[in-house]
Amino acid sequence: MCGRYKLSRRKQIIEEHFHCDSWDEDWSPRFNIAPTQTVPVIRQNPKEPARQISLMKWGLIPHWAKGSSGAANMINAKSETAATKPAFRDPLRLRRCLIPADGFYEWKRTGPSKQSFCFEVGHGELFAFAGLWDGWKDSGGQWIKTCSILTTEPNAVTSTIHDRMPMILDPDVYDIWLDPGMQNVQTVSDLLKPYDAYKMSSYPVSSRINHVAYDDEECSRAVELLETQDRLFL
Repeated sequence: MCGRYKLSRRKQIIEEHFHCDSWDEDWSPRFNIAPTQTVPVIRQNPKEPARQISLMKWGLIPHWAKGSSGAANMINAKSETAATKPAFRDPLRLRRCLIPADGFYEWKRTGPSKQSFCFEVGHGELFAFAGLWDGWKDSGGQWIKTCSILTTEPNAVTSTIHDRMPMILDPDVYDIWLDPGMQNVQTVSDLLKPYDAYKMSSYPVSSRINHVAYDDEECSRAVELLETQDRLFL
């Protein structure tokens, strides 16, 4: 599962890194992005080979949904079953995207509490989650675009903390993943493999990340772990 992540770069840096056209929407660096919030999403223009960024709500609402109440439960899609799930089947074939990030958070239970960890590629490099998107029309006739992050089995770095990890794509496959003409589900599904553990790092962060109201650099700052006094709980 991926329930929190960060994208702490300015919009110009994001555009340059992913070779995207400039976008007019406002974006400020974020350190604690939570479900149902608005996030940058990269798609390919269907009429020309150009990447575009736009803002979408994190939590997919299928175009056929009768309401938006289930969005918070659709922030992730299992890569192993996305091709067969009604909500994700069409997006996997027709509406794939990149969701840029430079870190994500997971929690590990330590006794009566949970310790939060930040996972990065390299030492905080920009990367992209494999994402799916859809458009849904509300009761007022307004189109709302939403997205979901695909997940997979954990690699050696993430498995010590959680039994799932977000799907991070290698830059070499961005083009085929984004290509709207690529509608072979098996071909795109073959791209969905756990990211190379040797290219990742992790470190503990403070409980500040647990609170949606906090969204600053302190959320992702490394902290020292106190030695767990296991004998107190025996």
